[in-house]
Amino acid sequence: MNEVITSLSLGHYLALGAALFCISVAGIFLNRKNVIVLLMSIELMLLAVNVNFVAFSRHLGDAAGQVFVFFILTVAAAEAAIGLAILVTLFRNRRTIDVADLDSLKG
Repeated sequence: MNEVITSLSLGHYLALGAALFCISVAGIFLNRKNVIVLLMSIELMLLAVNVNFVAFSRHLGDAAGQVFVFFILTVAAAEAAIGLAILVTLFRNRRTIDVADLDSLKG
């Protein structure tokens, strides 16, 4: 039996990152009502960027991109925690997570 093992090239990883990025941009533009979906789309966008960093780091044989991903993930986790805390507070005060109803933050 003759098996052919194909490895994933840089183009495969970049295509995956581009697909994730396009899905997140579509999530932001198509759904402007739910704040949770907007936060999830932003996190998906950061993950798409992380895939590209890891792909280029692997392709170039340099670990700097992978180390940078750890810093991005740390900031993303802090952003998600703060965003969800603000969202819970807004829901307790307004009883809604609809973006159109959250205009009380305007100055």
